[in-house]
Amino acid sequence: MPHTEFHRQDVRRFLADYRAAHPEDILTLTDPVSDDQDATALVFALAAKGRAPLIEMTSVGGLGADVITNIFGCRRRIARMFGTDVAGLHAAYQAAARRASPPEIVADAPILEDVITQNIDLNGLPMLKHFATDRAKYITSGIIIAEHPDTGAGNLSYHRSMINSPDTLATSLHSRGHLWRLLNMAREAGRPMPVAMVIGAHPLFMIAASARLAFGEDERSIAGGLLGEPLQVVRTPKYGLRVPAYAEIVLEGVIEPEAHVAEGPFGEFTGYSSDRSTNNLFRVETVLRRRQPILVSVIGGNSAEHLNLGRVPREAEMAEKIRQRFPSVTELHYPASGTHFHAYVALDQQRFGEARQVLMGILGWDPYLKTVIAVDSDVDVTRDEEVLWALSTHFQPHRDVMIIDSLPGNALDPSASGIGTTSRMGLDATRGPDFHGTRALIDEGAKARAAALLRAAGLS
Repeated sequence: MPHTEFHRQDVRRFLADYRAAHPEDILTLTDPVSDDQDATALVFALAAKGRAPLIEMTSVGGLGADVITNIFGCRRRIARMFGTDVAGLHAAYQAAARRASPPEIVADAPILEDVITQNIDLNGLPMLKHFATDRAKYITSGIIIAEHPDTGAGNLSYHRSMINSPDTLATSLHSRGHLWRLLNMAREAGRPMPVAMVIGAHPLFMIAASARLAFGEDERSIAGGLLGEPLQVVRTPKYGLRVPAYAEIVLEGVIEPEAHVAEGPFGEFTGYSSDRSTNNLFRVETVLRRRQPILVSVIGGNSAEHLNLGRVPREAEMAEKIRQRFPSVTELHYPASGTHFHAYVALDQQRFGEARQVLMGILGWDPYLKTVIAVDSDVDVTRDEEVLWALSTHFQPHRDVMIIDSLPGNALDPSASGIGTTSRMGLDATRGPDFHGTRALIDEGAKARAAALLRAAGLS
C-alpha cells in the first residue's frame, strides 16, 4: 500500500506511513477471526504480555471489511503522532491544540463515494461484539457531530451505539455534556436534533474529538491544529453538517429528544458492564461511506486504548494548568489501573502544605477524579509500584489524607450514589519536613554495567 496513494488526512495514509516507519509495531492477522469478542481477547492477551501493537485484521467474521484496532493502545505510538516521545506528549499536544484552525469545506471527497438515502439497513455496517456481557455488537469509535443551531459551532463526542432497527441506533449520551445541552435546546424548540456519526477517521481527528472545550468551541478546529492544517470537510446531503472528507463511514440523521429505546449493557472504561444509559434514539436518514470502508474500532472496557483515547487531551490540559499555578509540579499521570478515576502527581515541594494545595487543585478541576496521590519528584509516577512504595513509606493515614464529600461524579462509576455524586480523596505521600531516611540508590555506572551484561546474555 504505497503511502502516496492517500491524502495525509486519511487514516489509510496514516497506516501506510506508520507501517513503513515502524513495521514491528503492527500486527497483521490474515487468518479468520470471529467478530464475537476475538479482537478484545487478542488485545487483552497481548497487554498481559506487555505488548500493545496496532492490530490489522483482514478476515473478520462476515464483516466484509478490514478491521483496524488498538491504534491508541500505546502511549509511545500516540506520542509518535505528535513527533515526540512519551515524556513530551503533554506539551506537544497542547502546542498543537493551540494552533487550532477552522475546518475547510471541499466540494468532493472519498466519503461521498457511496451515498445511500433509500432502504437503509444498518445491519450491513461492520461492527464487533466486544464482551460476552454486551447486549449486542457495538459501534465503539462513533463520534457524533452536532452543530449549534445559531452559530454553527460544532460539538464532537464519543457515544456507544448499537443497532435498534434497520434504520435506527440506540445510543447513550451518558456524559451529559455539550451534546446533551444541544439536545435539550432542540427539545425546547420542539424539533429533532440533526447529527452525523463518524466511524473511522485519521487518529488525530479521533483524539481531537476527546478534547475538553468550552460550550461553543469546535473540536474540528482542534483537529486542524493537531493535523497541522485545516480539517477538510464536506457537508452532509440532508442537514449540511460538516464531516471529515476522508472518513470511512458517516451516518446522518436526527436524535429525537422524546424517543427512548433499550440500550446496554456494554463493557465500559470502569471494567464493568454498564446498563446506565440515556437510551436515546438516533434515526439514520443517510449513509455515506467509502466504496470499501475500513472499520476503525476502539477496544472497549478498561483497555489501554479506550483509556488513552479519552485521557490524553484531558491529562495534557490538566498538566499544563497545574504547572502554571504550581511550578513545582514536575509530572502528572493518570494510571491505567485507575481507569479515569485516579491520578498521580509528582512535585518538588517548596514548603510544607504545597502538595495539599496541588491535590485540591487537581481534584477541583477534573470532575472524573476520585483519588489523587502526591509524591516527590524522584518517584516515577508512570509506575504504579513506585507510587505505592511512596504511599507505603511516606504516608500516615491519620495525617495525610483529605476527603471531600458530595461532589459531582461520573455517571458510569459503579460505586457512585444513585444521584451521581461522589466523594474525592487526596493522599499526600510526599516526605514532608520531619521525614528521616535516605533512599537506597544504585549509581549510573553500575546500571550501565548491568545493562551491558544483560545484552551480552541476550536478555536486553
